[in-house]
Amino acid sequence: MKTPATSLDRGPDLERLRAAVGEFARYDAADRSWERLLLATGPRVDPALAAHRRALLAWLNAWGCRLRYPRDGDPDVFGAETAAWWERWRKHLPGQDATLATLGDPEIDVLGGCYADLSAMRATPGARPRSLGPTAATKMLHALRPRALMPWDAAIAEALHGARTADAYRAHLRMGRDWARRLLEEAGLGEGELAVELGRPGRPLAKMLDDYCYLAFTAAT
Repeated sequence: MKTPATSLDRGPDLERLRAAVGEFARYDAADRSWERLLLATGPRVDPALAAHRRALLAWLNAWGCRLRYPRDGDPDVFGAETAAWWERWRKHLPGQDATLATLGDPEIDVLGGCYADLSAMRATPGARPRSLGPTAATKMLHALRPRALMPWDAAIAEALHGARTADAYRAHLRMGRDWARRLLEEAGLGEGELAVELGRPGRPLAKMLDDYCYLAFTAAT
């Protein structure tokens, strides 16, 4: 699926979103990895819990993030750094009931700093440790607030924003929020009702818009 350049500012209309989420449903490995994460963590992920941090790492790697697991004798760098990041930022994340369409500009401004800190977080042990990185950071934020925060990958970020900085992440959330509001207005439905109408009951609009972006900018390259 390719998206005309002239449509980028407004995003998908309902018919293009319907086509995208229907096509993305064939990528069932993504849904299976999400289901495994929820089975391991319950209804929501809590990075204060060691078992949830381990499940998050496994989920990120299922999405191709390639973060090395600690070997025998290695410190659990991902677990320790995630716990410390969570302590710094958990009170600044949107509430569990927040949705992409309801995010305000002050919340999005704070989320840029939250994302930058997480992206720069040391994530692996060893003589040549690596940071979590921009793609894994947005996926992890999405896992923590799946109704409110859109993930991205390098292709999506570069195509839409030309960068993966904190400002680019803020722009991504503002763009997604505007898309979500227009779609809900076009449909005349609430978010849950829209997901049912599009044939993906229970799927957050933030994720359906990511499905659209993946097909438009990642799979199309």
